[in-house]
Amino acid sequence: MKIKKIDIFYFDIPLQEPFKISIGTMAAANNVLVRILTDSGLTGLGESCPFPPITGETQETNISAARSLRDLLIGKDPLAIETFIREAGSFLCSNPSAVAAFDMALYDILGKVSSLPLFRVLGGEKSALETDITADLDTPTKMAEKAKSFVAAGYRTIKIKVGQDPDMDVARLEAIRDAIGYNSAVSIDANQGWTVPQAISALKRMEKFKIHFVEQPVAAWDLAGLRAVRQQSPIPVMADEALFSPHDAIKLIKEEACDYFNIKLMKAGGVLNALKIAHIGEGANIRAMVGCMLETRLALTAAAHLMAAQRNIVFADLDGNASHTIDPVVGGMSVKGGIITLPEEPGLGVDVDPAFLKKLRKV
Repeated sequence: MKIKKIDIFYFDIPLQEPFKISIGTMAAANNVLVRILTDSGLTGLGESCPFPPITGETQETNISAARSLRDLLIGKDPLAIETFIREAGSFLCSNPSAVAAFDMALYDILGKVSSLPLFRVLGGEKSALETDITADLDTPTKMAEKAKSFVAAGYRTIKIKVGQDPDMDVARLEAIRDAIGYNSAVSIDANQGWTVPQAISALKRMEKFKIHFVEQPVAAWDLAGLRAVRQQSPIPVMADEALFSPHDAIKLIKEEACDYFNIKLMKAGGVLNALKIAHIGEGANIRAMVGCMLETRLALTAAAHLMAAQRNIVFADLDGNASHTIDPVVGGMSVKGGIITLPEEPGLGVDVDPAFLKKLRKV
């Protein structure tokens, strides 16, 4: 079996409102859709979701990378995923989301060849998972209202964006706990927004709010600072922007800089490297979360398959489509009250609505 054709599309999804974190704001999900066709008639789908404040990519850089990756793959064996990731080389450093889209599509084909859903191909057995849902940055009152609506919808875990002025962040958490009480689990994500002294002070002040963990409290490059925060924080620390590759995972372990890993397909370059990071974490007794950017249910389903296959991935933050105004995906994972149910169809178990696909601009 060989790859005979690869289609690349601009995959733009409007948001209900801009999504704001401490280091930037996204007004839309400007993604890229990849469709790989084989000479045996099988098709694989993948999606990139560049998030410039975190990965430094844009839709246009992903499109440019996708053209080169398409040239790399035409005529190749779609099941040789390890070879593809190795040959993708520097694209993993410059455009990991673009690589993730191709990796995802190849794994979709692998599942279809095997006549099994991807999580079973990867050795998993559980098809139901639980995800949190995120309240992005806003006033304390508006964030409390949003958190309250999430609890009313059945979500048991709420993720709160912080990372601006520590006093304002404390006010946000106080308003949220007043609104939802203490029966719901709460985690926070600073997205590198604090200095080391700010992080240590803020986290000590936030201990009373029963925070499950804090994601990336300080700059991604500052592993010594991250370790210092971990040593003095009463709240466990999760590495996010500091963790893209398996090499990063090893550095974090050597530095004793975190308690948890946040693994994202868009940072890792897809499923294969995400699996490697999960295994490295398990070897060091560091449990993980699978996270997301602003993906549609296509890429979110791929991430859910990953979690379902890995015992060491114990948390999920797979709500990237929560603020989308449209859902162009057919099949895929379903979410009700925070519970994800995976499809049992071969591969990812997803497709894109043909009517929506016809409207997309093709590269």
